Amino acid sequence: MLSWPYLLSTVTFLPLVGVLFILLIRGEPDVVARNTRNVALFTTIIIFLLSLVIWLQFDTSTAEFQFVEKSGWIGDGLPGAAREGFNYHMGVDGISMLFVILTTFLMPLCILASWEAIEHRVKEYMIAFLMLETLMIGVFCALDLVLFYLFFEAGLIPMFLIIGVWGGPRRIYATFKFFLYTLLGSVLMLLAILAMYFHAGTTDIPSLMQANFPSGMQKWLWLAFFASFAVKVPMWPVHTWLPDAHVEAPTAGSVILAGVLLKMGGYGFLRFSLPMFPEASVFFTPLIWTLSVVAIIYTSLVALMQEDMKKLIAYSSVAHMGFITIGTFTFTQQGIDGAILQMISHGIVSGALFLCVGVVYDRMHTREIARYGGLVNNMPRYALVFMIFTMATIGLPGTSGFVGEMTILVGAYQASSWVAALATTGVILGAAYSLWLYRRVIFGELVREDCKKMSDLNWREVAIFAPLVAAALWIGIYPKPLFDVTAVSVANLLQQHEWAIEAARTALAKP
Repeated sequence: MLSWPYLLSTVTFLPLVGVLFILLIRGEPDVVARNTRNVALFTTIIIFLLSLVIWLQFDTSTAEFQFVEKSGWIGDGLPGAAREGFNYHMGVDGISMLFVILTTFLMPLCILASWEAIEHRVKEYMIAFLMLETLMIGVFCALDLVLFYLFFEAGLIPMFLIIGVWGGPRRIYATFKFFLYTLLGSVLMLLAILAMYFHAGTTDIPSLMQANFPSGMQKWLWLAFFASFAVKVPMWPVHTWLPDAHVEAPTAGSVILAGVLLKMGGYGFLRFSLPMFPEASVFFTPLIWTLSVVAIIYTSLVALMQEDMKKLIAYSSVAHMGFITIGTFTFTQQGIDGAILQMISHGIVSGALFLCVGVVYDRMHTREIARYGGLVNNMPRYALVFMIFTMATIGLPGTSGFVGEMTILVGAYQASSWVAALATTGVILGAAYSLWLYRRVIFGELVREDCKKMSDLNWREVAIFAPLVAAALWIGIYPKPLFDVTAVSVANLLQQHEWAIEAARTALAKP
C-alpha cells in the first residue's frame, strides 16, 4: 500500500505544482489552452487517486485524527505568557475524511465541464481552480485554528475571480455580494479565535476540544462562529447571496460552490460549535431548528416560482442544507451521520444538476425554463441522466438523497417530533418543484426549431456524468462504507458532548 509521512500535505498542495506547470506553458494560444487543460485534468486526477489511497488506509475503528503532520509555523507564543505559537497541524478523522474525497472527486469533473465552455483566459481559469482545490482541502484537514482560518478565508479569492471574470452579465454585483456576506461573517470568527487563544493559550483544535470554556463565554464564541458558518451554509435569512452567485457563475463554479463551499459551514458546526461550545450549542438549538425549518419551507416555495433553472436549483440547495443543520443539532448518532452523508449526497447531486443545466446552456445560451420542452425526443441520454438526479434530489429510495434525508429525519424525530414533521414538508415541496422543472424541460412536444437542433450528450459529457450517476446510486444502494467512516468519530463527538453537558449541570447543582 502506498504511504509516506506527508501524504496529506501532498494531496493538499499538489494542485500548486499543477499551477507551476501551467505558468511555464508557452506557445501559440490554441496550444497553450490545450496543454493547460491537459495539465489541470491530469493534476486533479492524480490528486483524486491519492485521496483514495488515504481513504483506503483510513482506520475506521478509531476516532483519533490520522495522517497527522505537525511542525512549528509562527512564533512560540507571546513573550512571558504560557501560550503556544501557531503550528502547521494537519490531520483527518471520520468527520473530515469524506469531505476531502468529495472535493477531489468533483474537481476533475469541473475541469472536464470547462473544457469547451471556457475559451478566454484559460490559463488563469485553471490556475484559479487548482488554487481553490488546495484551499478547500486545507479547510477540511487543518487542525490549527489560524491555519483553518487562512484556508477558509483565502478560498474566497479564487471563487471571487471565477465568478467575477468568467461569470454572467451581473457577475460584478454577484461577486461583491458573495464576498461581503462571507467576509463580514468571518471577521467575527477571527475575533472569537483571538479570544479562544488568549483564554486557552493555544489554537490547536484537538486541544481546544478539551478546553472547557466558561458557559457565558461559550455563547458569545458560538454566536461569532455561527455568523460565519450560517452565511457559508447558507441559512435563512443570510442566504440571498447564493442564488445570485449561482446564476452568474460559470457551470463549474456553480458545481464547486454547491458541492464543496457550502459544506464548509456544516463542517464548521461539527468541528467547532458542537465539540468546543457544547452548552451554547444546546442553548441555541431551538434557534437553529427554527431557522432551518423556515429555510426548508420558505425557499422551497420560492423555488416553485422560479423561471431560471439555476435559480431554482440554488434555492433547492438552501432547503436541502436546512435538513443538514437540523440533523447536526439533533445530537443523535442518526442525525449527525445523516447530516454528513446528506452533505456528501448534496455535493454530488446538486453539482450534477448544475452540470445538467450547463449542458443545455452551452447549446442554447439561456437558462429560462420556458425556452425548453420536449428534449426527451432528441436528447434521450440527457433525459435519463437528468431524471436520475431529479429523483436523487427528491430523495427517491435507491438514491443517495433518500439515505441522507431519511437518516436525518429519524434523528430529528428522536429530538423533536414537531421539527421532524415540519421538515418532512420539505420533501413534498422538493418533489413539486423538481418534477415541475423536469416536466417542462424534458417532456411535451418538441416544437421550437432551435431545440430540435440540440444534440444529445457527447463523449466528454458522458464521461462527466457517468461517475456522478455511479456515486449517487452506489451511496443510495450501499451507504455502509460511508457510515463506517463517520460512525466512530460521531459517537466520540456525542460522548464528549454528553460528558461536557453533564459536567456543567453538576457544577450548577453545587451550592
